[in-house]
Amino acid sequence: MKIPNYLFLLFAALQLAGCNESNPENTSSLMFNLNDLSGVRGFNYTPANVAWPRHHVDTWVHYDSTVTEFDLDLAVRLKLNQVRVFVPYLAYEEDKEALTGKLRHFTRECDERGIGVMPVVGHGGWVRDSSLRPLAREWAEYLVNALSDEPGLVCWDVMNEPDWPTTPRERVEREFENSKMMAELFHELDPETPVTIGCAFVDGMIEMADQVDVLQFHDYSQTRDQIKNNITRAKKFAAQIGKPLINGEIGCIARANPYDITLQEHMEAKVGWYIWELMIVRKGWGEVHGVFYEDGAVRDPSIAAAILGFFRKRDENILPAVPDKEGWVTRIVERSTEWLQQPDAEWEEGLDYAETAAHLMEAGEIVPMDYLPTREVYLLRQGEVDMPVLQALLKRYIEILKPHMVEDDK
Repeated sequence: MKIPNYLFLLFAALQLAGCNESNPENTSSLMFNLNDLSGVRGFNYTPANVAWPRHHVDTWVHYDSTVTEFDLDLAVRLKLNQVRVFVPYLAYEEDKEALTGKLRHFTRECDERGIGVMPVVGHGGWVRDSSLRPLAREWAEYLVNALSDEPGLVCWDVMNEPDWPTTPRERVEREFENSKMMAELFHELDPETPVTIGCAFVDGMIEMADQVDVLQFHDYSQTRDQIKNNITRAKKFAAQIGKPLINGEIGCIARANPYDITLQEHMEAKVGWYIWELMIVRKGWGEVHGVFYEDGAVRDPSIAAAILGFFRKRDENILPAVPDKEGWVTRIVERSTEWLQQPDAEWEEGLDYAETAAHLMEAGEIVPMDYLPTREVYLLRQGEVDMPVLQALLKRYIEILKPHMVEDDK
């Protein structure tokens, strides 16, 4: 039997210490008090193998249980305990018969791993045509029938960013009206499960506050002060009206909103968060969002570290790395230079020098990481012998390493 959510939100409380790969216990009994959602460590989820602009629809129409389970296991490794997932009305229109089973599989797999589920239910044609509002009720009833008894369900997000874009105001008012209607529907049909609205801004969150049980704002600000100010405003308002608070979307490298910066600010402020997003979606927003590739590798380990609460030191008390501390920079520069001068140089020996140089550059953080030297060497090792390419690579690496020689006569 589901415990009423006006007392508790069924957020699965994976602890930062001692978290296992799976959670065989009854995770629905691990709850956060609605007045303190600071322990929410969430992610937005789209599998990496779907393509924009139908990515949210095809998440369900082409649902792959094996992919989903693999991805959720990745989330467990980062000790994430909540997921925000879009369920568009179009997926219902295209896949009505099978969608219930897919939603339940997803929610149960999440629950088994201690991950609470917050579906973003989207909207349909009724937003522009009020005569279609019976479809909104039909959609809400379908979702409630599918999920309301699932222990893994923690919250309904009844609308994503009704306050974006901010103009024209007539559009925003229409989106707000739809949000209000959907909130009322879900409160009526499933009074035990909290309702939220994923507002793009604190102002929108404030405007929609009367409609929700959980306040939600999104933030992709460019500076620490901007992030701090938005958090402060949101927390102050939440305290004034006595409602819990989460941030449903953070993290975008293209908006100068680095994961490690925004995560640190939200953690220190004790505001629960959901990153956008867990997976690197190649045919979507993967260039600027995401932690994991489809095979479980990461693009930027600093993101994973930040999710686990480890942040780069940035104050004045930094101890710079010295990659030539034991003479390996000098040694590899000299050996590579000698190799380049040999008319009968051996391919494998040159590759070893290039790989050693690549390791020194990356470990010492003396090169940009958008195109990894170790990847360049890896690709050379996989291909045919190409001495001119390897020679050019080593010459470039030598020039990068020379300034870092402790004793050099450059």
